[in-house]
Amino acid sequence: MNARDAILQRIRDGLSAEAPVELPPVPAVWPRTNPSPEQRVERFRRELEAVQGELIRCGSMDEARSKLADLAQQAKWSVIGAADRPMCRELLAGYPSDRTSWAKQGWDPKQIAELSVGLVAAESLLADTGTCLVANDTAEERLLCYLPATCVVVGRADQMAEHLPDAWEDVARHTAEPDRRGEFVLITGPSRTADIEKILILGVHGPKRLVVVLVG
Repeated sequence: MNARDAILQRIRDGLSAEAPVELPPVPAVWPRTNPSPEQRVERFRRELEAVQGELIRCGSMDEARSKLADLAQQAKWSVIGAADRPMCRELLAGYPSDRTSWAKQGWDPKQIAELSVGLVAAESLLADTGTCLVANDTAEERLLCYLPATCVVVGRADQMAEHLPDAWEDVARHTAEPDRRGEFVLITGPSRTADIEKILILGVHGPKRLVVVLVG
């Protein structure tokens, strides 16, 4: 077997369904200082609020449902478009069905843009930048992060990582699952630009408002 055949055979072996999936190594970018869970949440809050994001801390999912209902009433939301994920289902349990629209294949982007809010679930939360990692298996789920004027991300306190390298093992495991498709979206605050006369404007290329509902 020559060198070319050897390379091609390694590629075939790597693409084989029987081949074990090897997770990439954790990138050594930032050292881990192992802050306490509460320190991570507080860091996340500071970083999120620094970029005009909002954090709603809830001790339970029941409290989260109550606070979401109050927020919807205050903001006069008409319809919430939601990704069909377990945490989104939990949060919207009991919410009026005629004011809920679940992401579906072939959803017209214009319809998504007309929704009051897009609700998505976090796979991980990054304390050092106030960032939400959201996995999107379909284009429709991904557009929920961008098109509605308000984006709400629901996550659990135990999903809080110190930084991206700290969450990398979970991310790599998720992306290695053969039945999962799509991509991760990293959400850090509402959309912003300062292209026009260096004036910061929110909501030009995406949601004008970002709310993170943190349970636990």
